[in-house]
Amino acid sequence: MARNTAIKVSNLTHTVTSNTGNLTILKGINMEIKESESVAIVGSSGSGKSTLLGLLAGLDVNTSGDIFLYEQEFSSQTEEQRALARGQYVGFVFQSFHLLPSLQAIENVMLPAELKGDKDARKKAEVLLEKVGLSHRLTHYPNQLSGGEQQRVAIARAFASNPKILFADEPTGNLDEENGKLIIKLLFDLNQSQGTTLVMVTHDNELAKMCDRQLVMSAGQLTEKSL
Repeated sequence: MARNTAIKVSNLTHTVTSNTGNLTILKGINMEIKESESVAIVGSSGSGKSTLLGLLAGLDVNTSGDIFLYEQEFSSQTEEQRALARGQYVGFVFQSFHLLPSLQAIENVMLPAELKGDKDARKKAEVLLEKVGLSHRLTHYPNQLSGGEQQRVAIARAFASNPKILFADEPTGNLDEENGKLIIKLLFDLNQSQGTTLVMVTHDNELAKMCDRQLVMSAGQLTEKSL
């Protein structure tokens, strides 16, 4: 069965202004990712991987070119429109967790579903935290959790709104080997059980090899890696 296109990017560029002048980070990126695919974006530090991920998720605005999420043009929308689209399509796992320190673990996970008006937000959050092995940490605040536990809360939160696309920026970057393996398993288990498109930036070659495809970012340009 033919799969729909989840992400399409056409001639995407991104330029920022620095003290030394304009710096072009992305140079004419073209890519297409099908729904339920898992794709790793690899490359050296400073090559533009995280910038690309942020643009795809609507967290920043590109300089030129087009980004489509499920055939909806995304890049020229207002911040309010992009926020609505993110709520409809996108989950994001940040390397530095980005949990709200004043909220308990369950409240952090409930938040995306609550913002969508889901009356079952708490029940769903409890189920997700159980899946990530944190049913005994529901009422703990982020500063009471280890790094691995915080990352598991962040992953549960990313799935709380049933996103069609999950972006993950170095999801194992701050974790030890044991917690890193657990996070990898969780990402792919949830990806497969919900059919979520998974797009991740990673330096972990073993993690990248587990994905359906690998895209290589080098000097702001993207190429497909032959497997």
